Amino acid sequence: MQTALGALVLAAPLAAQPGWAQNAQEILIVAGPRTPESLDQEYPPTEAVHELRRNVNERLLTYEMKKGEDGISYEDFSKVAGALAESWEVAPDFKSITFHLRPGVVSGAGHPLDADDVMWSFERGWNLKSNFHWYMTQILKIEDFDTAFEKIDDMTVKVSIPNASPLLEKLWINSDLGILDSDTMKEHLTDADPWGQRWLATNSASFGPYKVTKYAPGQEIIYEANADYYRGAPKLKKVIFREMPTSANRLAALQAGAVDVAEYLSPRELSMLGQMPGVTINKVFGNFVHRVEMQNETPPFDNPKVRRALNYLVPRDEIAKAVYFDTARPTKSPISEIYPAFTEEYYDFGNDVEKAKALLAEAGLPDGFQTELGYRTGDQLEEELAVILKTAFAKAGVDVTLSKLPASTLVERYTKGQIPMYFFRDMAIVPDAAYVANLWLNSNSLIDYSRFHSDEVNELINSALTSTAEEKRLSDMKRVQQITMENAPWVFLFNPGYQLATRQNVKGFSWYTPNGNAWFDFYKE
Repeated sequence: MQTALGALVLAAPLAAQPGWAQNAQEILIVAGPRTPESLDQEYPPTEAVHELRRNVNERLLTYEMKKGEDGISYEDFSKVAGALAESWEVAPDFKSITFHLRPGVVSGAGHPLDADDVMWSFERGWNLKSNFHWYMTQILKIEDFDTAFEKIDDMTVKVSIPNASPLLEKLWINSDLGILDSDTMKEHLTDADPWGQRWLATNSASFGPYKVTKYAPGQEIIYEANADYYRGAPKLKKVIFREMPTSANRLAALQAGAVDVAEYLSPRELSMLGQMPGVTINKVFGNFVHRVEMQNETPPFDNPKVRRALNYLVPRDEIAKAVYFDTARPTKSPISEIYPAFTEEYYDFGNDVEKAKALLAEAGLPDGFQTELGYRTGDQLEEELAVILKTAFAKAGVDVTLSKLPASTLVERYTKGQIPMYFFRDMAIVPDAAYVANLWLNSNSLIDYSRFHSDEVNELINSALTSTAEEKRLSDMKRVQQITMENAPWVFLFNPGYQLATRQNVKGFSWYTPNGNAWFDFYKE
C-alpha cells in the first residue's frame, strides 16, 4: 500500500506537465522529511535550510574538492578556492581581507554581480542582527559596520576587523553568508519591510546554481537551474523536493521508483535497502552530532551532577545495535571528530546506573524527578531513541514525558528555553575547534540553546578566535573540551553520519560540512 501510495503521490503532478517526461534525465525527484522552514538566509539554520542554502546562495569562497578512497568527493580543508570572488588577499596581520569579484557572474534573475550586491547583502545581514551579524560580531569581533566593510570599486570589497582572526578566510566559505541579488531584492522592499524579509522568506534571489520557482511549505519546493551559473549550467535542470515526513513513505517511494533520492532514511531501512538491487547507499561519517540538550538554567538541570547522571544512564551499546545497526559512533566530545584539536580523553560516560543514582542523591534528588523530552514529528529514529531513553532514565527515578512536536514548534520552544530537554542534531560547518566551541558553548552564541555558561570557556574561545598561534589554540580547545565534559551540558549520544539513498542511475554524490546535498554535483546516467 505504501509503495502504491508513493507512486500515486508522484504521478499526479507529473501528469499535469507532460513535457517533463521527455527530459527525465534532467529532472531529479527527492523525498525528504521536510521542506525548508524559510528561504531567508537569516533564518536559524536547520538541516533543510542548510540544503537550500547550498543550492541557492552562492558564497564568496569555497574549498577545492578531493576524491576519498570511497570514491566520494570531499572538501579539502587545506585548499581554499574562489567562488563569487575570483581572487582575494588576506593581510599579513590577518586583520583584513580584500575580495576581487569574478566578472560575468549572473544571478538566477539575470542580474550581473557587482560590489553593490555584496555590500547590500552585508548591510542587510548586519541590520537584521541574526546569522550574518552573529558571525561578524562573535567570530570576527566587528563592532562597527562602516569601519569594517568598504566598497573599493565596482568589483572589489574589503573587510577589516579589529583583531587578527585565524578564520578570516575560511569563514566566507560558510553557506549562511551567501550573497544576495540586490537588484531583485530592491524590487520587493517596502517601508514596513525595508530588508525584504517577507519576500525572501518564500522566494530566492542569489547567484547559485539554482533558483526556487515554487515553495509550498509542508509540501514541496522546486529548484530550477540557473543556466548562467558561473561554473556552467547544472546537468539537472529541475529538482523537485517533496516533503514526506514519514521515513517509511520515503522508502516506499524510492523502492517504487517514484523518487530518485530518499533523504534521512532510518538505519534499519538503509540496512534493508543495502541488499536491494537498483539502489545505492552513500554514507559518510562527517561532522554530525546528535544529542539531547538540557536547559542548563532550568532546575534541576542547573546542577551539573544531574546532567552527568543522565549521561551515565544512556545504554549506548543497546542503542548502537538496536537503533543504528552498528553504523554510528558515540559522541565523545563537543568538537566534531574530524576537526583539529578533537580529543576523547575526557569522555568517561559508561552505562552506570549506580553512579547515576549517587550523583542524583548528591544533587538532592535521591528519588529522581519529572521532566519532558521533545522530539520531531515524523522522525522515527528520534522516537526510537526517546523510548529507549525514557526507560533508561526511569532506572534512576527520572520520569520523562515524551512530547512529539512539529519541527517548527520544537525549534520555537527550545530557542525560547521553553522545554527542559530536546533532541538536537547539528553540525559545525567551519572545520575549526574554536568555531565549533563558539557555536555551541559560548554563552553569547545565538545557538547556545542549552544556556550553558562557563566564564573560563568563554574566555578561552574568545582568545582562540583572535589568535593565530595555532599551538596555543589547540591547547586551549582541549581545555574547553575538558570543562565541557566535566559539566555535561548535553546528553552525549552519537555521530550518526550522513547517508543518502538513491536510485542506481543517480551519480555525483559529494559531501560538504553542512551535510546538505549539492544538486549541482548530481546527474543521471
